[in-house]
Amino acid sequence: MILTGPEILKRLNRDIVIEPFHPDQLNPNSYNLRLHQDLLIYTERVLDMSRPNATQTLSIPDEGLVLEPGRLYLGRTVERTFTQNLVPMLEGRSSIGRLGLFVHVTAGFGDVGFNGFWTLEISTIQPIRIFKNVEICQIFYHTLEGEAVPYRSGKYQDNQGIQPSLLYREFTEKDSPSG
Repeated sequence: MILTGPEILKRLNRDIVIEPFHPDQLNPNSYNLRLHQDLLIYTERVLDMSRPNATQTLSIPDEGLVLEPGRLYLGRTVERTFTQNLVPMLEGRSSIGRLGLFVHVTAGFGDVGFNGFWTLEISTIQPIRIFKNVEICQIFYHTLEGEAVPYRSGKYQDNQGIQPSLLYREFTEKDSPSG
């Protein structure tokens, strides 16, 4: 079951934390999250999942920033969220999707107990000008059946900024494709 907007509001500061919270961003069954001013791009043409990949920070100016197709932009939400006893999920807003902008490649699924900012995997069909603080995506919540086992991975928990892939931490020297 998906929580309604009034139920999200009822569980705020109990099972759901959204900071900062603005009532006008609450929807019938979700809450809109805003785009932070900073983005990360990978600077290498070929990415290697067995090691850290170099990144560069871009800052969205007041006049906006044009995103180009064929490039992955990592962003983050302005809002920090924490959820317990519920499964948080993230989707782009329909108005954003109708402009050909994707807010995640595959990582729209959150874990019970996740605490931090949502990293957005932004890509676009055609060039588009984006702006900081735009309500770019929405978070919604599923109820659980069974005992909740909170998120315990140290990779992304309690993040403070945009998180590039940390998959390389799962590789060891002996089983790394390059080692």
